[in-house]
Amino acid sequence: MRAIVKDGIGIFSPQGFLDGNSATSFLTIEDINATENLKVDMILVSLKKVIFFNRNGLDTFVKMFVKVRLKNHATVGFCDYDNKKFQAIMNFYKDDINFSLFKTYEIASLFSSNFKNDSKSVLLFSDDKSQRSAMAIELHDNGHNPIIAQTKQEFLEKASKEGSYDMVIEDTYLGQMGQKIATRVTGNAIIYTISSFLDANIGNTFNIAYHNNSLNVGFTLFIFDAYKVVSMNIHALNFFSRLASSAAEYNATICFAGMTFDKIPKAFKETMEDSGIMFFEQMDDILHDKKLLEDLGGSSAVATKNKRAINKITVTELPNFIDATVLTIEMMTNSKAIKEAAEIHNIEIKEKTDKLASSIGFYGDMDGMVILVFPKDIAKKACELLIGEETNDAELILDSLSELVNIIGGKVKTLLADKNINVNITLPRTYNNIDNLLEMTTARKGVQVDLAFDNDKFLFFLTR
Repeated sequence: MRAIVKDGIGIFSPQGFLDGNSATSFLTIEDINATENLKVDMILVSLKKVIFFNRNGLDTFVKMFVKVRLKNHATVGFCDYDNKKFQAIMNFYKDDINFSLFKTYEIASLFSSNFKNDSKSVLLFSDDKSQRSAMAIELHDNGHNPIIAQTKQEFLEKASKEGSYDMVIEDTYLGQMGQKIATRVTGNAIIYTISSFLDANIGNTFNIAYHNNSLNVGFTLFIFDAYKVVSMNIHALNFFSRLASSAAEYNATICFAGMTFDKIPKAFKETMEDSGIMFFEQMDDILHDKKLLEDLGGSSAVATKNKRAINKITVTELPNFIDATVLTIEMMTNSKAIKEAAEIHNIEIKEKTDKLASSIGFYGDMDGMVILVFPKDIAKKACELLIGEETNDAELILDSLSELVNIIGGKVKTLLADKNINVNITLPRTYNNIDNLLEMTTARKGVQVDLAFDNDKFLFFLTR
Protein backbone atom coordinates (compact mmCIF):
# COMPACT_ATOMS: atom_id res chain seq x y z
CA MET A 1 0.00 0.00 0.00
CA ARG A 2 1.78 3.12 -1.22
CA ALA A 3 0.90 6.62 -0.10
CA ILE A 4 -1.08 8.68 -2.61
CA VAL A 5 0.10 12.29 -2.85
CA LYS A 6 -2.75 14.80 -2.87
CA ASP A 7 -2.01 18.54 -2.88
CA GLY A 8 1.42 17.93 -1.40
CA ILE A 9 0.13 15.62 1.37
CA GLY A 10 0.92 11.89 1.36
CA ILE A 11 -2.09 9.78 2.37
CA PHE A 12 -2.37 6.07 3.24
CA SER A 13 -5.91 4.64 3.06
CA PRO A 14 -6.18 1.22 4.74
CA GLN A 15 -9.58 -0.53 4.65
CA GLY A 16 -11.60 -2.87 6.82
CA PHE A 17 -10.06 -4.19 10.04
CA LEU A 18 -6.81 -2.71 11.32
CA ASP A 19 -5.14 -4.96 13.90
CA GLY A 20 -1.52 -6.10 14.23
CA ASN A 21 -1.69 -8.72 11.47
CA SER A 22 -3.72 -6.79 8.92
CA ALA A 23 -1.69 -3.60 9.40
CA THR A 24 1.51 -5.51 8.68
CA SER A 25 -0.03 -6.85 5.49
CA PHE A 26 -1.12 -3.33 4.50
CA LEU A 27 2.30 -1.78 5.03
CA THR A 28 5.58 -3.20 3.72
CA ILE A 29 9.19 -2.07 4.16
CA GLU A 30 9.10 -0.87 0.55
CA ASP A 31 6.08 1.29 1.36
CA ILE A 32 7.88 2.88 4.30
CA ASN A 33 11.07 3.49 2.32
CA ALA A 34 9.06 5.08 -0.49
CA THR A 35 7.26 7.27 2.03
CA GLU A 36 10.52 8.51 3.55
CA ASN A 37 11.54 9.85 0.14
CA LEU A 38 8.32 11.69 -0.62
CA LYS A 39 8.67 15.46 -1.05
CA VAL A 40 5.68 16.37 1.11
CA ASP A 41 5.17 18.24 4.37
CA MET A 42 2.55 15.80 5.72
CA ILE A 43 2.16 12.02 5.85
CA LEU A 44 -1.32 10.99 7.02
CA VAL A 45 -3.20 7.73 7.50
CA SER A 46 -6.89 8.12 6.65
CA LEU A 47 -9.23 6.09 8.86
CA LYS A 48 -12.28 6.83 6.70
CA LYS A 49 -12.55 3.26 5.37
CA VAL A 50 -11.37 1.52 8.57
CA ILE A 51 -14.22 -0.36 10.28
CA PHE A 52 -12.29 -1.44 13.37
CA PHE A 53 -8.80 -0.84 14.78
CA ASN A 54 -6.84 -1.65 17.92
CA ARG A 55 -3.58 -0.31 19.28
CA ASN A 56 -1.51 -3.04 17.63
CA GLY A 57 -2.91 -2.00 14.27
CA LEU A 58 -2.14 1.67 14.86
CA ASP A 59 1.33 0.92 16.23
CA THR A 60 2.47 -0.32 12.83
CA PHE A 61 1.81 3.12 11.38
CA VAL A 62 3.11 4.96 14.45
CA LYS A 63 6.47 3.19 14.05
CA MET A 64 6.48 4.32 10.43
CA PHE A 65 5.77 7.88 11.61
CA VAL A 66 8.96 7.84 13.70
CA LYS A 67 11.09 6.84 10.71
CA VAL A 68 9.45 9.38 8.40
CA ARG A 69 9.92 12.22 10.88
CA LEU A 70 13.61 11.40 11.26
CA LYS A 71 14.01 11.35 7.48
CA ASN A 72 12.12 14.41 6.26
CA HIS A 73 10.58 16.11 9.35
CA ALA A 74 7.08 15.93 7.88
CA THR A 75 3.97 16.29 10.02
CA VAL A 76 2.68 12.75 10.62
CA GLY A 77 -0.60 11.42 11.97
CA PHE A 78 -4.13 10.17 11.36
CA CYS A 79 -7.13 11.86 9.77
CA ASP A 80 -10.75 11.20 8.74
CA TYR A 81 -12.28 9.77 11.92
CA ASP A 82 -15.31 10.37 14.14
CA ASN A 83 -15.39 11.30 17.84
CA LYS A 84 -15.46 7.67 18.95
CA LYS A 85 -12.28 6.86 17.02
CA PHE A 86 -10.63 10.06 18.28
CA GLN A 87 -11.33 9.16 21.91
CA ALA A 88 -10.06 5.61 21.33
CA ILE A 89 -6.73 6.89 19.94
CA MET A 90 -6.35 9.37 22.81
CA ASN A 91 -7.02 6.58 25.32
CA PHE A 92 -4.55 4.22 23.61
CA TYR A 93 -1.65 6.68 23.70
CA LYS A 94 -2.70 9.03 26.53
CA ASP A 95 0.15 11.48 27.28
CA ASP A 96 2.61 9.89 24.83
CA ILE A 97 1.15 11.13 21.55
CA ASN A 98 4.00 12.10 19.25
CA PHE A 99 1.84 12.29 16.12
CA SER A 100 -1.00 14.56 15.05
CA LEU A 101 -4.73 13.91 14.73
CA PHE A 102 -6.89 15.79 12.20
CA LYS A 103 -10.62 15.08 12.19
CA THR A 104 -10.76 15.50 8.40
CA TYR A 105 -8.33 15.83 5.53
CA GLU A 106 -9.67 19.35 4.98
CA ILE A 107 -8.69 20.31 8.53
CA ALA A 108 -5.24 18.80 8.03
CA SER A 109 -4.79 20.90 4.89
CA LEU A 110 -5.17 24.08 6.97
CA PHE A 111 -1.92 23.19 8.73
CA SER A 112 -0.06 22.39 5.51
CA SER A 113 2.33 24.93 3.98
CA ASN A 114 0.85 24.06 0.59
CA PHE A 115 -2.33 25.97 1.46
CA LYS A 116 -0.81 29.16 2.86
CA ASN A 117 -2.42 31.44 0.29
CA ASP A 118 -5.95 30.11 0.81
CA SER A 119 -7.01 32.13 3.88
CA LYS A 120 -9.88 30.73 5.96
CA SER A 121 -11.89 31.92 8.94
CA VAL A 122 -11.50 29.05 11.43
CA LEU A 123 -13.38 28.39 14.67
CA LEU A 124 -11.46 25.99 16.92
CA PHE A 125 -11.78 24.30 20.29
CA SER A 126 -9.87 21.76 22.37
CA ASP A 127 -10.21 20.82 26.03
CA ASP A 128 -6.43 21.24 26.21
CA LYS A 129 -5.55 24.94 26.52
CA SER A 130 -2.04 24.38 25.13
CA GLN A 131 -3.50 22.67 22.08
CA ARG A 132 -5.86 25.60 21.45
CA SER A 133 -2.90 27.97 21.56
CA ALA A 134 -0.68 25.80 19.38
CA MET A 135 -3.36 25.41 16.72
CA ALA A 136 -4.08 29.14 16.68
CA ILE A 137 -0.42 30.01 16.15
CA GLU A 138 0.03 27.43 13.38
CA LEU A 139 -3.14 28.58 11.62
CA HIS A 140 -2.16 32.23 11.95
CA ASP A 141 1.25 31.45 10.43
CA ASN A 142 -0.47 29.81 7.47
CA GLY A 143 -2.45 32.99 6.81
CA HIS A 144 -5.75 31.91 8.35
CA ASN A 145 -7.91 33.78 10.87
CA PRO A 146 -8.32 31.53 13.94
CA ILE A 147 -11.10 32.21 16.46
CA ILE A 148 -10.62 30.30 19.72
CA ALA A 149 -13.61 29.15 21.76
CA GLN A 150 -12.53 29.09 25.40
CA THR A 151 -15.26 26.65 26.51
CA LYS A 152 -17.20 23.78 24.94
CA GLN A 153 -20.44 25.71 25.38
CA GLU A 154 -19.03 28.76 23.60
CA PHE A 155 -17.79 26.49 20.81
CA LEU A 156 -21.20 24.85 20.32
CA GLU A 157 -22.97 28.20 20.31
CA LYS A 158 -20.62 29.69 17.70
CA ALA A 159 -20.50 26.52 15.59
CA SER A 160 -24.31 26.47 15.39
CA LYS A 161 -24.33 29.77 13.49
CA GLU A 162 -24.34 28.44 9.94
CA GLY A 163 -22.06 30.22 7.51
CA SER A 164 -20.18 32.20 10.17
CA TYR A 165 -16.90 30.31 9.63
CA ASP A 166 -15.18 28.66 6.67
CA MET A 167 -13.97 25.76 8.83
CA VAL A 168 -14.70 24.41 12.31
CA ILE A 169 -12.03 22.44 14.19
CA GLU A 170 -12.60 19.99 17.06
CA ASP A 171 -11.30 16.51 17.94
CA THR A 172 -7.91 17.56 16.58
CA TYR A 173 -4.49 17.28 18.21
CA LEU A 174 -1.06 18.60 17.20
CA GLY A 175 1.52 16.06 18.25
CA GLN A 176 4.37 17.09 20.58
CA MET A 177 3.34 20.75 20.69
CA GLY A 178 3.69 20.79 24.44
CA GLN A 179 3.63 18.50 27.43
CA LYS A 180 0.54 17.23 29.17
CA ILE A 181 1.38 16.76 32.84
CA ALA A 182 -0.98 15.58 35.56
CA THR A 183 -0.64 19.00 37.14
CA ARG A 184 -1.84 22.49 36.47
CA VAL A 185 -0.55 25.99 37.14
CA THR A 186 -2.63 28.77 38.64
CA GLY A 187 -1.09 32.05 39.72
CA ASN A 188 2.38 30.48 39.41
CA ALA A 189 1.38 27.79 41.88
CA ILE A 190 1.71 24.18 40.75
CA ILE A 191 -1.29 22.11 41.79
CA TYR A 192 -1.08 18.32 42.16
CA THR A 193 -4.22 16.20 42.49
CA ILE A 194 -4.14 13.23 44.89
CA SER A 195 -6.94 10.91 45.99
CA SER A 196 -7.98 7.72 47.75
CA PHE A 197 -5.70 6.04 50.32
CA LEU A 198 -2.12 7.34 50.34
CA ASP A 199 0.57 4.77 51.11
CA ALA A 200 4.09 3.84 50.01
CA ASN A 201 2.91 3.82 46.39
CA ILE A 202 2.86 7.64 46.39
CA GLY A 203 6.63 7.49 45.97
CA ASN A 204 6.18 5.52 42.74
CA THR A 205 3.30 7.50 41.25
CA PHE A 206 4.55 11.01 42.08
CA ASN A 207 6.84 12.38 39.36
CA ILE A 208 9.72 13.52 41.55
CA ALA A 209 11.92 14.40 38.54
CA TYR A 210 9.23 16.75 37.25
CA HIS A 211 8.83 18.27 40.72
CA ASN A 212 12.57 18.84 41.18
CA ASN A 213 12.87 20.46 37.77
CA SER A 214 9.91 22.71 38.57
CA LEU A 215 11.86 23.86 41.63
CA ASN A 216 14.88 24.47 39.43
CA VAL A 217 12.81 26.59 37.02
CA GLY A 218 11.67 28.86 39.86
CA PHE A 219 8.32 27.53 41.10
CA THR A 220 8.12 27.98 44.86
CA LEU A 221 4.48 27.15 45.69
CA PHE A 222 3.10 23.62 45.40
CA ILE A 223 -0.49 22.83 46.38
CA PHE A 224 -1.87 19.32 46.81
CA ASP A 225 -5.57 19.11 45.91
CA ALA A 226 -6.51 16.59 48.61
CA TYR A 227 -10.32 16.76 48.62
CA LYS A 228 -10.64 13.12 47.59
CA VAL A 229 -8.03 11.72 49.99
CA VAL A 230 -9.64 9.17 52.32
CA SER A 231 -6.69 8.33 54.54
CA MET A 232 -2.91 7.90 54.61
CA ASN A 233 -0.31 5.78 56.38
CA ILE A 234 3.15 6.38 57.84
CA HIS A 235 4.86 5.75 54.49
CA ALA A 236 2.95 8.60 52.81
CA LEU A 237 3.61 10.80 55.84
CA ASN A 238 7.36 10.21 55.52
CA PHE A 239 7.22 10.94 51.78
CA PHE A 240 5.54 14.31 52.23
CA SER A 241 7.86 15.22 55.11
CA ARG A 242 10.89 14.54 52.90
CA LEU A 243 9.28 16.53 50.09
CA ALA A 244 8.81 19.50 52.41
CA SER A 245 12.43 19.33 53.60
CA SER A 246 13.64 19.34 50.00
CA ALA A 247 11.37 22.28 49.16
CA ALA A 248 12.78 24.27 52.06
CA GLU A 249 16.18 24.30 50.36
CA TYR A 250 14.56 26.38 47.60
CA ASN A 251 12.51 28.56 49.97
CA ALA A 252 9.48 26.79 48.50
CA THR A 253 6.16 26.14 50.24
CA ILE A 254 3.97 23.03 50.17
CA CYS A 255 0.25 23.32 50.99
CA PHE A 256 -2.65 20.89 51.23
CA ALA A 257 -6.18 22.02 50.36
CA GLY A 258 -9.39 20.23 51.32
CA MET A 259 -7.79 17.46 53.36
CA THR A 260 -9.84 16.15 56.29
CA PHE A 261 -8.46 14.20 59.22
CA ASP A 262 -11.49 12.11 60.12
CA LYS A 263 -9.61 8.90 59.33
CA ILE A 264 -6.07 10.23 59.63
CA PRO A 265 -4.26 10.47 62.98
CA LYS A 266 -4.10 14.06 64.22
CA ALA A 267 -0.42 13.42 64.99
CA PHE A 268 0.19 13.09 61.23
CA LYS A 269 -1.03 16.63 60.67
CA GLU A 270 1.19 17.93 63.47
CA THR A 271 4.21 16.16 61.99
CA MET A 272 3.51 17.59 58.54
CA GLU A 273 3.04 21.08 59.94
CA ASP A 274 6.34 20.75 61.82
CA SER A 275 8.03 19.98 58.49
CA GLY A 276 6.63 23.22 57.05
CA ILE A 277 3.49 21.97 55.25
CA MET A 278 0.44 24.26 55.48
CA PHE A 279 -3.23 23.22 55.43
CA PHE A 280 -6.23 25.09 54.01
CA GLU A 281 -9.89 24.11 53.99
CA GLN A 282 -10.46 25.18 50.39
CA MET A 283 -8.33 25.82 47.32
CA ASP A 284 -9.96 29.23 46.89
CA ASP A 285 -8.63 30.28 50.29
CA ILE A 286 -5.22 30.34 48.63
CA LEU A 287 -5.86 31.17 44.99
CA HIS A 288 -8.30 34.03 45.58
CA ASP A 289 -6.07 35.77 48.11
CA LYS A 290 -3.41 37.57 46.07
CA LYS A 291 -1.54 38.81 49.15
CA LEU A 292 -1.40 35.27 50.56
CA LEU A 293 -0.29 33.92 47.17
CA GLU A 294 2.58 36.39 47.15
CA ASP A 295 3.53 35.57 50.75
CA LEU A 296 3.50 31.82 50.02
CA GLY A 297 5.65 32.20 46.92
CA GLY A 298 3.08 32.07 44.14
CA SER A 299 4.09 35.49 42.84
CA SER A 300 7.83 35.48 43.41
CA ALA A 301 10.72 33.06 43.24
CA VAL A 302 14.10 32.69 44.88
CA ALA A 303 15.95 29.48 44.12
CA THR A 304 18.93 28.94 46.39
CA LYS A 305 20.09 25.50 45.28
CA ASN A 306 21.41 23.73 42.20
CA LYS A 307 23.74 26.40 40.81
CA ARG A 308 25.24 24.21 38.09
CA ALA A 309 27.39 25.33 35.22
CA ILE A 310 26.11 24.94 31.69
CA ASN A 311 27.77 21.94 30.06
CA LYS A 312 28.98 21.01 26.60
CA ILE A 313 26.00 18.85 25.58
CA THR A 314 23.59 21.71 26.36
CA VAL A 315 25.63 24.25 24.41
CA THR A 316 25.90 21.80 21.49
CA GLU A 317 22.11 21.70 21.20
CA LEU A 318 21.75 25.49 21.43
CA PRO A 319 20.67 25.81 17.75
CA ASN A 320 17.61 23.63 18.43
CA PHE A 321 16.53 25.87 21.27
CA ILE A 322 17.09 29.00 19.22
CA ASP A 323 15.26 27.55 16.20
CA ALA A 324 12.20 26.60 18.26
CA THR A 325 12.08 30.03 19.88
CA VAL A 326 12.64 32.05 16.72
CA LEU A 327 10.16 30.01 14.67
CA THR A 328 7.39 30.51 17.21
CA ILE A 329 7.99 34.25 17.70
CA GLU A 330 8.29 34.83 13.95
CA MET A 331 4.97 33.07 13.39
CA MET A 332 3.36 35.26 16.01
CA THR A 333 4.78 38.62 14.95
CA ASN A 334 5.08 38.13 11.18
CA SER A 335 8.64 39.44 11.40
CA LYS A 336 12.12 38.00 10.90
CA ALA A 337 14.52 37.58 13.80
CA ILE A 338 17.95 39.18 13.83
CA LYS A 339 20.54 37.68 16.18
CA GLU A 340 22.56 40.50 17.69
CA ALA A 341 24.87 38.69 20.15
CA ALA A 342 25.57 35.31 21.78
CA GLU A 343 27.81 35.09 24.86
CA ILE A 344 28.33 32.87 27.92
CA HIS A 345 27.90 34.74 31.21
CA ASN A 346 25.34 35.45 33.93
CA ILE A 347 22.06 36.74 32.56
CA GLU A 348 22.18 40.48 31.84
CA ILE A 349 19.00 42.52 31.42
CA LYS A 350 19.95 46.13 30.88
CA GLU A 351 16.43 47.50 30.53
CA LYS A 352 13.89 45.99 32.95
CA THR A 353 10.89 48.23 32.36
CA ASP A 354 7.98 47.00 30.23
CA LYS A 355 9.37 43.47 30.22
CA LEU A 356 7.81 40.11 31.06
CA ALA A 357 9.66 36.81 31.37
CA SER A 358 9.09 33.09 31.50
CA SER A 359 11.22 30.06 32.31
CA ILE A 360 10.69 26.43 31.32
CA GLY A 361 12.74 23.42 32.37
CA PHE A 362 13.69 20.26 30.50
CA TYR A 363 15.07 16.98 31.83
CA GLY A 364 15.85 13.48 30.66
CA ASP A 365 18.82 12.71 28.39
CA MET A 366 19.89 16.29 29.11
CA ASP A 367 18.65 18.87 31.56
CA GLY A 368 18.50 22.61 31.99
CA MET A 369 16.31 25.64 31.68
CA VAL A 370 15.34 28.19 29.03
CA ILE A 371 14.55 31.75 30.10
CA LEU A 372 12.83 34.13 27.69
CA VAL A 373 12.46 37.87 28.33
CA PHE A 374 9.75 39.55 26.25
CA PRO A 375 8.85 43.16 25.62
CA LYS A 376 5.28 43.60 26.85
CA ASP A 377 4.20 44.48 23.32
CA ILE A 378 5.17 41.01 22.04
CA ALA A 379 3.44 39.31 24.97
CA LYS A 380 0.34 41.40 24.31
CA LYS A 381 0.37 40.43 20.62
CA ALA A 382 0.57 36.78 21.64
CA CYS A 383 -2.39 37.17 23.97
CA GLU A 384 -4.50 38.89 21.32
CA LEU A 385 -3.68 36.17 18.82
CA LEU A 386 -4.57 33.38 21.25
CA ILE A 387 -7.84 34.85 22.55
CA GLY A 388 -8.88 36.56 19.31
CA GLU A 389 -9.37 40.06 20.72
CA GLU A 390 -7.46 43.00 22.17
CA THR A 391 -6.86 43.08 25.91
CA ASN A 392 -4.90 44.91 28.60
CA ASP A 393 -5.66 42.30 31.26
CA ALA A 394 -2.24 41.68 32.89
CA GLU A 395 -3.11 38.19 34.18
CA LEU A 396 -4.52 37.11 30.83
CA ILE A 397 -1.39 38.35 29.07
CA LEU A 398 0.80 36.37 31.49
CA ASP A 399 -1.32 33.25 30.95
CA SER A 400 -0.94 33.63 27.19
CA LEU A 401 2.80 34.12 27.57
CA SER A 402 2.90 30.85 29.50
CA GLU A 403 1.05 29.08 26.68
CA LEU A 404 3.45 30.53 24.11
CA VAL A 405 6.49 29.33 26.06
CA ASN A 406 4.86 25.91 26.50
CA ILE A 407 4.60 25.69 22.70
CA ILE A 408 8.28 26.64 22.37
CA GLY A 409 9.14 23.92 24.88
CA GLY A 410 7.15 21.41 22.84
CA LYS A 411 8.99 22.39 19.66
CA VAL A 412 12.33 21.97 21.47
CA LYS A 413 11.23 18.54 22.63
CA THR A 414 10.35 17.56 19.05
CA LEU A 415 13.60 18.87 17.55
CA LEU A 416 15.67 17.03 20.16
CA ALA A 417 13.65 13.84 19.64
CA ASP A 418 14.58 13.97 15.96
CA LYS A 419 18.20 13.62 17.15
CA ASN A 420 17.31 10.76 19.53
CA ILE A 421 17.62 13.05 22.58
CA ASN A 422 14.57 12.43 24.74
CA VAL A 423 13.50 15.08 27.25
CA ASN A 424 10.42 16.04 29.20
CA ILE A 425 9.46 19.63 29.93
CA THR A 426 8.02 21.38 32.95
CA LEU A 427 5.16 23.81 32.84
CA PRO A 428 6.33 27.40 32.29
CA ARG A 429 6.87 29.81 35.18
CA THR A 430 6.06 33.46 34.37
CA TYR A 431 7.40 36.70 35.86
CA ASN A 432 5.84 40.14 35.70
CA ASN A 433 8.74 41.45 37.81
CA ILE A 434 12.20 41.07 36.26
CA ASP A 435 13.87 41.49 39.66
CA ASN A 436 12.21 38.25 40.81
CA LEU A 437 13.64 36.50 37.76
CA LEU A 438 17.12 37.85 38.49
CA GLU A 439 16.90 36.58 42.08
CA MET A 440 16.11 33.09 40.79
CA THR A 441 19.02 33.14 38.32
CA THR A 442 21.66 34.46 40.71
CA ALA A 443 25.06 32.81 40.02
CA ARG A 444 23.74 30.78 37.08
CA LYS A 445 25.97 31.08 34.03
CA GLY A 446 24.53 30.29 30.64
CA VAL A 447 24.36 31.26 26.98
CA GLN A 448 22.63 34.57 26.41
CA VAL A 449 21.42 35.38 22.90
CA ASP A 450 20.09 38.85 22.17
CA LEU A 451 17.51 38.90 19.39
CA ALA A 452 15.50 41.59 17.66
CA PHE A 453 12.12 41.22 15.97
CA ASP A 454 11.76 44.45 14.00
CA ASN A 455 12.22 47.07 16.74
CA ASP A 456 11.40 44.73 19.62
CA LYS A 457 14.38 43.47 21.63
CA PHE A 458 14.09 39.93 22.92
CA LEU A 459 16.41 37.98 25.24
CA PHE A 460 17.07 34.22 25.20
CA PHE A 461 19.02 32.55 28.02
CA LEU A 462 19.93 28.85 28.23
CA THR A 463 21.28 27.55 31.53
CA ARG A 464 21.08 24.67 34.05
